[in-house]
Amino acid sequence: MKRLWIQLTLSFGLVALTAIVTVALLANNRAATTFRGYVVRSQVTDSGLIGRLERFYSEQGSWEGVETILAAQYGPGQGRGAQGSGAPRSSVALADAQGQLIADPNAIVTGNSLAVRERNNALPITVANETVGYLLVSDPRGGSLPGAAERFLEDLNDIFWWSALLAASIGLILGLLLARSLTAPLNRLAHGARRIAQGNLDERVPPGGPTEVSEVAEAFNAMAASLQAGETERRHMVADIAHELRTPLTVVQGNLRAMLDDVYPLSKSEVATIYDTTLSLRRLVDDLRELSLAEAGQLELHLNPTALGLLLDQTVTLFEELAANQQITLYATYAPELPMVTGDAERLTQVLRNLVSNALHHTPAGGTITLQATAEGSLVRVTVEDNGTGIAADDLPHIFERFYRADRSRSRDRGGSGLGLAITQQLIKLHNGTLGVTSAPGQGTCFWFTLPVPPH
Repeated sequence: MKRLWIQLTLSFGLVALTAIVTVALLANNRAATTFRGYVVRSQVTDSGLIGRLERFYSEQGSWEGVETILAAQYGPGQGRGAQGSGAPRSSVALADAQGQLIADPNAIVTGNSLAVRERNNALPITVANETVGYLLVSDPRGGSLPGAAERFLEDLNDIFWWSALLAASIGLILGLLLARSLTAPLNRLAHGARRIAQGNLDERVPPGGPTEVSEVAEAFNAMAASLQAGETERRHMVADIAHELRTPLTVVQGNLRAMLDDVYPLSKSEVATIYDTTLSLRRLVDDLRELSLAEAGQLELHLNPTALGLLLDQTVTLFEELAANQQITLYATYAPELPMVTGDAERLTQVLRNLVSNALHHTPAGGTITLQATAEGSLVRVTVEDNGTGIAADDLPHIFERFYRADRSRSRDRGGSGLGLAITQQLIKLHNGTLGVTSAPGQGTCFWFTLPVPPH
C-alpha cells in the first residue's frame, strides 16, 4: 500500500466511484420521481377528467360547483388511483386562468394560488382555444406502479447501476494506467540514484513523463554529469599532485641516502640543496591550499574601493629591477580618471604579480611588457601584454589548468608550482570578474581580466 502507483490508482478509483455513485443516486431518484409523476398525469388524462372539466366550464361559463366533480373521484377515501388499481395514490387541485385556487380536496397546494413552478407543471384546461384553468396533479410518494411501468422503472434503475459500475471500472483502469505512467519516470530516477550511489557516475535517465517529472530527470542528469566531471577532476588533481610531489621528494630522499652512504659529504652545500628542495615543496603545498580555498569560495577577501592604477605602478616598481637585468622594458599606462573597483588590493596585486612573472619567463631580452588599464562601460579592463614567444593554439584551452605548462622544458625550479594561472583565475572569479588570454606563437601574449565598477 506504500507504493505510489497503488495509492494513486486507489485514489483515482475512489474519486471516480464516489462521483459516479452520487450521480447515479441523484439520477435514479430524479428519474423515479419524474416517471411516477408522468404515469399519474397520464392516468389522470386517460381518465377523461380533463374532458369533463372542459365540458363543465363550457356549459356553466364558470368554475362554480366544480368541487363535486373532483371530490367524487379524488376526494379523501376514494381508493387507489383513477382506475381503482394498485397505482400510486394521486391528488389534484384546480385553479383558474390566473392561478387562483378553486378546488383542492386533499390540500396539496400551500396558499390560495399556484406558484410559478406548480403552474408550469400543471395540466392546462382549454375552452375555445383559451386557457380557462389549470389542473395540478401531485407527484405520488407511495404505492406501486402498473406492472409494465414498474418493470420499465426497474430496468432504468438497472441501467443506471450497470453504467455506474462500468464507468467506475473504466475510471479504475485509466487511473491505473495514469498512475503507472506517472511513477515509471520516478522509478527510473530512483534506479539511477542508486546507481550513482554505487559509484556509476556515467548513469543517466531518459527524460519522460509530465513536464515537471521531465525537468527533474534533466536536473538529475545535469547533477550526474557535474559529479562525474568533479570526480574526474579530483582524480586528475590527485594524480597531478602525486606527480608534482614525487620529483622533489625523490631528490630529498636520494641526497639523504647518498649522505648516509657517504657518497655525498655531509656539508652545508648539500644540506642547502635539500633545504631549497623543501622550500619548493612548501611553496607547492601553500599554492595547493590557496587554490583549494579559492575554488571552494572560502578564501577570505577584504573588499574595499581599490585604485587599479596604483596597483599597476606598484607592480612595475616590484619587477623593474628584474626586468632591467633581463633587458626587458616594463611599464604601466592608464587613464587618470580610471574608476575605482571594489576588490581586495592584496589579492589583485597577487594576480598582477603572477601575470607579470609569467610574462618575464616568456619574453626574451629586448622585449617589452605593458600593463594597461582602461574603462569599458561598467567594467575596468586590465591587460598584461608582452611580445615574447607566445603560446601555441593547442595549449591555449589548457593554460589555466592545474600544473599545466605550455613550455614542457621548464623545470620546477624555473617554472614555479604550475598553479599560478589556476590561482589567478579563481581570484578573478571571486571578484566577479573574467579572465582571458590571446596569443600567437612568435607574436607575444596578452592576458586580460575585467572587474565590475560599482554603481555610484
